[in-house]
Amino acid sequence: MRYRIAVHQSEEGFSVSVPGLPGCWSQGATDVEAVENIKDAIREYLAVVEEQLRGEEIREIEVAV
Repeated sequence: MRYRIAVHQSEEGFSVSVPGLPGCWSQGATDVEAVENIKDAIREYLAVVEEQLRGEEIREIEVAV
């Protein structure tokens, strides 16, 4: 899957958030490290969502943009 990320540089390094996944963010000393860290954060975020939906009736829909 592909996700849009927002990368912000500060004096401490880089922070990264995923606008499509509220509360999903990470950081790193370098741009490359921050991007690798957000990949792990996305996987963990999705695992939590999957656990929360366990036992629910789930449907997928397609939306054209």
